[in-house]
Amino acid sequence: MKKIYLLIALVAFTVTSCKKSFIDLTPQDQISGANFYQTETDFRQALASTYVTLRALFNSDFYMSEMRSDNADYDYYPVNVGTAYVYREYIHDWVDDAYDSYTGDIYRYCYVGISRANTILDKLQTATAVSASSKSEIQGEAEFLRALYYFRLVRYFGGVPLSLHEVTTADQAFIPRASADDIYKQIIADASDAITKLPTVAFAKGQQTGAATKGAATMLLADIYMTQKNYAGAETLLTTLPGMGYGLLPTYASVFSSTNKNSVESIFEVQYMAGASGGQQSSFIYLFLPRTTDTKLITSGVTTNNSTSGGWNVPTQDLLNAYEPGDTRLDASIGIAEGTYNSSYIFTISAYKSIINYKPAAGKIGRPFDKKVLNPVATANNTDDDWPVYRYADALLMLAEAQNEQGKSGPALTGLNAVRARAFGNALHNITTTDQTALRTIIAHERRIELAFENHRWFDLLRTGTAINVMSAFATQLKVLHPYLSTASYNVQPFRLLYPIPLSERNVNPGLVQNPGYTF
Repeated sequence: MKKIYLLIALVAFTVTSCKKSFIDLTPQDQISGANFYQTETDFRQALASTYVTLRALFNSDFYMSEMRSDNADYDYYPVNVGTAYVYREYIHDWVDDAYDSYTGDIYRYCYVGISRANTILDKLQTATAVSASSKSEIQGEAEFLRALYYFRLVRYFGGVPLSLHEVTTADQAFIPRASADDIYKQIIADASDAITKLPTVAFAKGQQTGAATKGAATMLLADIYMTQKNYAGAETLLTTLPGMGYGLLPTYASVFSSTNKNSVESIFEVQYMAGASGGQQSSFIYLFLPRTTDTKLITSGVTTNNSTSGGWNVPTQDLLNAYEPGDTRLDASIGIAEGTYNSSYIFTISAYKSIINYKPAAGKIGRPFDKKVLNPVATANNTDDDWPVYRYADALLMLAEAQNEQGKSGPALTGLNAVRARAFGNALHNITTTDQTALRTIIAHERRIELAFENHRWFDLLRTGTAINVMSAFATQLKVLHPYLSTASYNVQPFRLLYPIPLSERNVNPGLVQNPGYTF
């Protein structure tokens, strides 16, 4: 009997204690989701993590953008047929499917960024220790980032799940795909509001930090409008950028110098920083050089073995042929690693040479590479190159396209020729035709050359409706050049203008309907 009374007393004590929050799941001595989002410092730290996700995204984005286009190829490497290699090759060869982990990574990175932005936007509503002005700016940055991530997703995959709040339940996580139109409505709303909330950048040294600005949001919204063929809306936005202080640097090569990061020409770039601590550096040059056991002849004398990581984003002959004589952008964009391949398809670099009038030495092969990401190196696999997302030259060419599409071919020449005058060092190569059809082709060509390897070419082909024709012609060239390509490769079908929804996502969310044309 005493045991029964003791048990009853224990239960009563437990119930009473629970009512007094005896069990408190929020730790008071460490940061948690329940107590973190309080101060401006908290929100700035959360924003930093949302920007950091851009690094993960752009470390791989070129596989799905530049390498899907006629600008870039890869080094054939039959020695290793593991998925880490072939999944990247499949994207380039137009035979990728829903199993591909690289398209899956891009999908996932975008949603990581979106999730972080959503949490910031939700928590900001109840933050009482943050000033109104700081709240407005933080909201603008989070909206810009969310719009940027969704804009990537909708162009790669079409309609995707539209999540706009912090996910706290399974029902919120496993939602069906929204229409592409609904995604565009949201990113327009986000980018439009960001424009009203973000500051105009100051171009004094060190003042532009890489954070989103009014100019970045303006450029993003203009890009969205161009994709939707709202040329008048894009023109209105783009004409406001000069008043914000943006301009062209004197030479094309200087744009990509690591000493000119976040310059007057930079509208938005993904931030990387070399350093001994690691984690924030870039390493693009090692991905883009041929696979070799020693890169030192090109990478500032610093010995680096990239034999398991190099060989990607190789400039195509089709792109090389597109440069006009006298265009300084050729030498600024592309270098030559000269040497020989061994039987294991590993390259020994014997010289670093200019591409201008290049002829290989006897018994040597000249392998072109993207040198926009080549800057002084102090530590192996640790470079300081940012990734340009938007710059002012892009804005000028976008404005020229928007004006030409509205029949304003005369005004379109202004921005177009400003870009060309820098490229050639004079006005002797200025374009004078005002024929709309001819000018459309010229502007598209100019964008290809000016923005080569900056992940714009694929989206330009999609936006202008030329992807199928251009890539079909390119496929014919490539199959002659590369007899190792399978018969299935480069079957350029319209359904492949969208990537498949990753199978890994559909396995956890069966409500995600696959894009047409893909079997699983």
